[in-house]
Amino acid sequence: MNVLLSGIVGSTAYGLAREGSDIDRLGVFAAPTESLHGLHAPKESHVTTRPDRTLHEAAKWCRLALGGNPTVTELVWLPDELYDVRTPLGDELIGIRGSLLSAKRVRDAYLGYATQQFKRLYDRGDGSFSADTRKRTAKHARHLMRLCHQGFEVYATGRLNVRVDDPDAYHRFGDEVAADAMRALPMLKRFESLFDETRSPLPDQPDEAPAEAWLRRVRASFYGRPRAGA
Repeated sequence: MNVLLSGIVGSTAYGLAREGSDIDRLGVFAAPTESLHGLHAPKESHVTTRPDRTLHEAAKWCRLALGGNPTVTELVWLPDELYDVRTPLGDELIGIRGSLLSAKRVRDAYLGYATQQFKRLYDRGDGSFSADTRKRTAKHARHLMRLCHQGFEVYATGRLNVRVDDPDAYHRFGDEVAADAMRALPMLKRFESLFDETRSPLPDQPDEAPAEAWLRRVRASFYGRPRAGA
């Protein structure tokens, strides 16, 4: 497979991993260009476990990133030491990362995902559930907190620091919310207000031209190449 860029994401990248945490990898690959012209399009995503790895085809990755998808976005903002595959085309993708961002889509995506996490917490009730469920609830609470903080950082500055500032605060918040799901609501409301009160330096819509030009370079690069394993 033609992997262009791949790195360690998730709790390890955020600095929230603890003993036993999974190591998640995310990457971008290029389908052979000729395979895009047949009756059946190639798979756009490949997901494996052991190791936990998700790879998106270049065009799909670009569409998700232009839509503000938080998980996809973090791939091009990782610290250098977390990349396990970097190619010249992967470095070009990192180089255009700022053009993929837009104020409305960042706000909608990050706050939208954070709201989904709160709904999951709320649906679990008052905390009177099993230890395993409490563990999952704490994890959702940490995701909510991270999405709020990182989403607002991107919205307010146009940049993303993947590693969180105070991991212990995230774990404390997770434990508090595991005991009482409604303790997450003030944070969500506070960040909704911060988004409303802050003028973003990002444009209203992303600039698709750099992504389009990059994708065309990818297609040209992989035209006529033999399929992997052929």
